[in-house]
Amino acid sequence: MINLRRIAILGNHLPRQCGIATFTHDLHAAVRAARPALDTAVVAITGAGTSHDYPPCVNFEIRENVLGDYSRSAISMAATDTDLVCLQHEYGIFGGIAGSHILEFLDHSTIPVVTTLHTVLAEPTLAQRRTIERVIDRSTKLIVMADRARALLQTVHNVPDSKIEVIPHGIHDRPLCSPDDGKTALGYEGKKVILTFGLLSPNKGIETMLDAMPRILQASPGAVYIVLGATHPSLLREHGEAYRDLLLAHAQTLGIENHVVFVNQFVDQATLLDYIAMCDVYVTPYANEAQMTSGTLAYSFGMGASVVSTPYWHATELLRDNLGILVPFADAETMGRENPGCPVTLNPASLRIPPPKPQIVTLIPSSIPRTPPLFSACIRTPCPVSVLSTGHSDRTRQDNRCKSSAKARSGSPRRPSMLLGGAGSRQHG
Repeated sequence: MINLRRIAILGNHLPRQCGIATFTHDLHAAVRAARPALDTAVVAITGAGTSHDYPPCVNFEIRENVLGDYSRSAISMAATDTDLVCLQHEYGIFGGIAGSHILEFLDHSTIPVVTTLHTVLAEPTLAQRRTIERVIDRSTKLIVMADRARALLQTVHNVPDSKIEVIPHGIHDRPLCSPDDGKTALGYEGKKVILTFGLLSPNKGIETMLDAMPRILQASPGAVYIVLGATHPSLLREHGEAYRDLLLAHAQTLGIENHVVFVNQFVDQATLLDYIAMCDVYVTPYANEAQMTSGTLAYSFGMGASVVSTPYWHATELLRDNLGILVPFADAETMGRENPGCPVTLNPASLRIPPPKPQIVTLIPSSIPRTPPLFSACIRTPCPVSVLSTGHSDRTRQDNRCKSSAKARSGSPRRPSMLLGGAGSRQHG
């Protein structure tokens, strides 16, 4: 039996500002804490025209739009005797049409791949379908964070259930506390706080909450709505702060500018958790149903916050059994309606409740029992072929390169460290 000794996690990584970067960072930290003897590294995707001062755990960078970086990183990784690649997949982080550049990495890799799918679409475009089905074929195992994602993989892409693992989005281990405990430190003592967090962009539905605030203020005159997060880097590059300025102007038009706070900052984890801990209500008013996971929803739910949300897929699944309030998309009237049983009115009936324990599974080191064993099982499974055609017509062939890689891992000396770009320094492909 081959022991799991070296893995690479491929995805965005902090200090890049995005949810996948935070997820990759947290996953890497949790795996290292759970398995200190395991040699781990990160392969970071760097956006076009950007650069980052990555931490030492990032051993290699792939420039998003440089196709050759993908193949060179796969070849370099094989030279380190890596046992497994944990791929974080989101269409928008890889270059090419529908993120197709990642296929260049997979076509040149000889290493088993476990893929976490952060987005699974009910109606993918033809380009998206071509890309994701080749990723699926090349992956030994698929991890999703919601039952809805499992169902879509089965019905839309004909993926067998045995290939799919559902591991809910993890949360951070913080003691349950009263919101009032943290308000003084952040300057909101005596206020009723509604919070939304995330990179600011039009699909977050902030306009709906602004439109709901006048009615909320009728029921709770001391309420304040905090929009925490920097403008999305892509939006900022193309349009500057025009969207944020539009929201500020809209708040002034509604006469609620003294009850809305825009914190234009990409906050670190500790600061984010402090804000969540002191909020009375956490709101995700997203405009798009097809959001399979929301890290901030998981964080706030896991910390016991009262949650009000539009019914996108992750919220519908996480808040079932009356664990939160769901309101229709773009419905400010319902969002702001005075209702003694609805936390959005900031009624005293709004309580912080501890989450079901099974939610704490992915990011917390003490509660990550499923992930390393899953990885270990995958390195004992033959590596799927790199499928060069679309669809699922050639699942039965095995890639000879994978067989030779397995032989090398079982019979050759281990390298002392995992530096994909060279001795002691990161390199572009």
